[in-house]
Amino acid sequence: MLMSSGNNAAKLAYGPNAFRVIKSGQYVLCAVSGEQIPIDELRYWSVDLQEPYASAEIATRQMMDNS
Repeated sequence: MLMSSGNNAAKLAYGPNAFRVIKSGQYVLCAVSGEQIPIDELRYWSVDLQEPYASAEIATRQMMDNS
């Protein structure tokens, strides 16, 4: 029997140029909006805060608020 990640949230470790999958899943939740972000569509995250963002606007706002 194959193990499937189903429709579960993934856990990722965010690096400067890529992320590493810690726990397999289909999506991560945006740290600000709570929106589900499919793993293959994830483009924005914070290495320092180790959190994903649904859009460039959300990422920029979060970075400015935490600087």
